Amino acid sequence: MYSRITGTGSYLPEKILTNHDLEKMVETSDEWIRTRTGITQRHIAEKSQKASDLALYASQEAMKAANIASSDIDLIIVATTTPDMVFPSTACILQHKLGADNCPAFDVQAVCSGFVYALATADQFIRSGKCRNALVVGTEIYSKILDWNDRSTCVLFGDGAGAVVLSQSEQPGILSSHLHASGSYKDVLSVPGSIESGAVQGNPYINMEGGTVFKFAVKVLEDVVREAVEENKLKPSDIDWLIPHQANIRIIRSTAQKLGIPLDKVVVTVDKHGNTSAASIPLALDIAVKDGRIRQDQLVLLEGVGGGFTWGAVLLRW
Repeated sequence: MYSRITGTGSYLPEKILTNHDLEKMVETSDEWIRTRTGITQRHIAEKSQKASDLALYASQEAMKAANIASSDIDLIIVATTTPDMVFPSTACILQHKLGADNCPAFDVQAVCSGFVYALATADQFIRSGKCRNALVVGTEIYSKILDWNDRSTCVLFGDGAGAVVLSQSEQPGILSSHLHASGSYKDVLSVPGSIESGAVQGNPYINMEGGTVFKFAVKVLEDVVREAVEENKLKPSDIDWLIPHQANIRIIRSTAQKLGIPLDKVVVTVDKHGNTSAASIPLALDIAVKDGRIRQDQLVLLEGVGGGFTWGAVLLRW
């Protein structure tokens, strides 16, 4: 038994925050942001919106594309760093909104690698025969954990959600998954705050050592892509589409260059979305599916790295 993606969906909040808007909020410039990150704008959720709201829209789109109803869903996995609340899980809240009761539902917290982790987990459920149709979602509202006075971080992130339906198939879809983590880097990229006795303890905003993140990301992303292709007796040049986590155009370009993959085979959305963490890969995937770039029988490689550090890749045949 194999698993195959049968539907994709995405959602971006209506509000768009451009670099020129940020120039009025913090000491920065459009040129500085573009040249160092590749970002020109990002979407920002309304204060009333929660991660499950964004996930709902993306999920409904993916289910429509897969031609399945809520009653057909056997498993829901939500990758998010910005859950609706401490508990219950955002997956359980999404399940209720979808009316997909009585199936397992849980969150995965692997930050920007979250969707890769969630997809790999759902694949194992399907391969073992435990479920037929899994809904896998990446959803984030990073605008709620940004210090809008910190110009080194507030320019980087955006909000959004992406979703896929993963279904049983007699033909291979997901070929392999490769997951890694190293907690020794926990302080390099983190939100170190916590809640204790009803009050926030420590820093509740994103804290990042940019240079260290860049060097680590380029190294492990190259390594995990090579790991994936070698396990499948392929070469990087055999990949039809590389869909990286959309963190920074310099990381994306450096990784592609080291792998010898031309940029015209890399799906890039960071310019319009910013870094949407666990939502960035499914958002980019949905766009490339809808505009016709990804076609039947093509090899697609998803890869991401996030705080933890966590990193991983999933190789699939469309």
